[in-house]
Amino acid sequence: MRDLTLLVMAAGMGSRYGGLKQLDPVGPNGETIIDYSVYDAIQAGFNKAVFIIREEFKSDFENQITNKYNDSIAIEFAIQDLNDLPSGYSCPDFRVKPWGTGQAILSASDIIDEPFAAINGDDFYGRESFQLIADCYHSDFSGFSMVAFQLDNTLSDYGGVSRGVCTVSDNHLVNIVETHEIIKTENTISSKGALTLDGSEPVSMNMWGFTPKLFSYLEAGFISFLDEYGYQEKSEYLIPSVINELIKTEQETLRALQSNASWFGVTYKEDKPFVESQILKLVESENYPSKLF
Repeated sequence: MRDLTLLVMAAGMGSRYGGLKQLDPVGPNGETIIDYSVYDAIQAGFNKAVFIIREEFKSDFENQITNKYNDSIAIEFAIQDLNDLPSGYSCPDFRVKPWGTGQAILSASDIIDEPFAAINGDDFYGRESFQLIADCYHSDFSGFSMVAFQLDNTLSDYGGVSRGVCTVSDNHLVNIVETHEIIKTENTISSKGALTLDGSEPVSMNMWGFTPKLFSYLEAGFISFLDEYGYQEKSEYLIPSVINELIKTEQETLRALQSNASWFGVTYKEDKPFVESQILKLVESENYPSKLF
């Protein structure tokens, strides 16, 4: 069977959440959302996990997260660093925010030589989603892919969220529009942009399937990004933007894998009790063991 790596983006602090939410327990025995993602990935046939973190959190991350996986899956770390920039570029003194998901994934380029799934560390994607990507790359598929979720399965009751609203045709991604402040009320869904939304739209939750070919695209794109936006305090080099450019320039096509799973996430602290209750239901229905590892 083909080697397959899970790449977990866990370097963000979570400013709206108010702390390092990747370490926050949500399961009945103190499990984190990452624990459930790793468990689902192992069940789907992934045999390596790479965690993108910040250097200062590595010890806590190992003690609270990855040490428990040592007997279940191969573990490696990639460090996302503000100063890890192409030759000839330097980080502005005023910059404190990481450079975004594009730079995060690029930080793992030296330790991934096989197809990989890239996910956020604070999103619960569901077993079906990991199986979709695993089935895709355990076949002869060698392109890029994305798991698409239905918008109304991904919203928070406690505030606006950002989602990549997708146009999908013939099971391929045509376009992503990064849409901010998507808020659901009793009867409507509104957003900061001009899009009219009804909740049925496919959206990206940053669950991607890639091959190492992506890294050369990211290297070239990061230089272009820094030339245009590197002086901005909060600019971000984001994977959806990279993918959009590859699609528009016809350098790559991207397969859209549709998941019917309900996404759970802790964008806001108020989201946590709901996530805990939903996971408890999954444990009680024997979708997961009470203790994962």
